[in-house]
Amino acid sequence: MDTNNTSDLSDRHGGPRDRGRADAYYGRCKSPHKYAQNTGSSERIALTDPAEITAYNESYDGEDDRKDWG
Repeated sequence: MDTNNTSDLSDRHGGPRDRGRADAYYGRCKSPHKYAQNTGSSERIALTDPAEITAYNESYDGEDDRKDWG
């Protein structure tokens, strides 16, 4: 799969939706990205595809659970 040129709108681990939810949950700033394969064990890719950016942002904005650091 060409991860730089193929839209990835699945809910897979490391995909835009997964990363949006995780960034919000852990209190990180928005930074639309995905991973080529699994999170942290493959290349981090900044999103440029408008549909992927939308998927990331919707997941980020829709995540209402937050990590309890206490």
